[in-house]
Amino acid sequence: MEELVTALHMHTVYSDGHGTHAQLAQAGLRAGLDALLITDHNVLVQEMDGYVQQGRHKLLMMVGEEIHDQSLREGRNHLLVFGHTRELAKYAPNPQQLIDQARSAGALTFIAHPFDDPLPQFGEESFDWKAWEVSGFTGIELWNQMSEFKTRSASLPKAALHALIPRFMVLGPLNRTLKLWDDLLQSRKTPIVAFAGVDAHALEKKFGPLKLTLYPYEFHFRSLTTHLLTPAGLSGEISQDRRMILEALATGHCFSAYDLPHSARGFRFTVNNNDGTFMMGDQVSAESGLTFQVRLPLRTHVRLLKDGIVVKEHSDREVLTYLTKEPGIYRVEVYIDYLGRHRGWIFSNPIYAR
Repeated sequence: MEELVTALHMHTVYSDGHGTHAQLAQAGLRAGLDALLITDHNVLVQEMDGYVQQGRHKLLMMVGEEIHDQSLREGRNHLLVFGHTRELAKYAPNPQQLIDQARSAGALTFIAHPFDDPLPQFGEESFDWKAWEVSGFTGIELWNQMSEFKTRSASLPKAALHALIPRFMVLGPLNRTLKLWDDLLQSRKTPIVAFAGVDAHALEKKFGPLKLTLYPYEFHFRSLTTHLLTPAGLSGEISQDRRMILEALATGHCFSAYDLPHSARGFRFTVNNNDGTFMMGDQVSAESGLTFQVRLPLRTHVRLLKDGIVVKEHSDREVLTYLTKEPGIYRVEVYIDYLGRHRGWIFSNPIYAR
């Protein structure tokens, strides 16, 4: 398998971002990314998909969309859509119809920032997802960097610190979002894919006499990423590469990572049974017994969870192994010490043992 490091959920000058597609692509190249998935608000920017290259390094830029109901005062139900070729924003007032239309167009749908607190210091509202009666969505945005900033910056001094030195802010997905994901996995009885979104805007903010860019694009792209496990690297054939990236997202063959403390490249979460070896996102039979294995890029704190409950944990290992015959939904969390704090590093998609 190949591993493509991607950044998802970002905005350009076509909506409320402060960079062009070309500027985002250059920031992605400098950050060493393999792909960017750009999602402007309620506009599908056409004819921007393509490759940019620097030396031997190639990056694929793909355009999706963040669709929401602009008439709502609260929540607005932001939905990230990837893989469609026709505008869907007219369906925003009815989230279920929007999801159904996106699916009929062959697109993936992810609920954006399920919990999103207001940040009045910066004039930022709350954009929680409200329409939990919907079904048929591909997954959720488990870790949103700007939502985390808003939650962890409740006071003006904290907001200023996190804006000036953003690497001090990142601790991991919000606990309530992790719980929500586990609850959805249990109650919906269907795979729900999770990924990390940067929600990058490169907003310009003032702190008294100071004016700064709140989280430049390149910082986002070097920190919070989604690693896709694919059968091959980028081929240079755009329709094939787009299809491969969307398939990895659709199946949950991916994990969320905070790459700033240490690159998460090389993380693997697999399971073996009589039928072979399977990876995150796969569904397997538990009847003949299962051997789960986690491999980390370095020795650190790793936890294996079943149905949201920790079943095995190591504080200083590169490998975790777990044998069982119990069906359940198994996922992995990895933590790392960085800048004096124990921080979230890697969050896998589940393996579904039936």
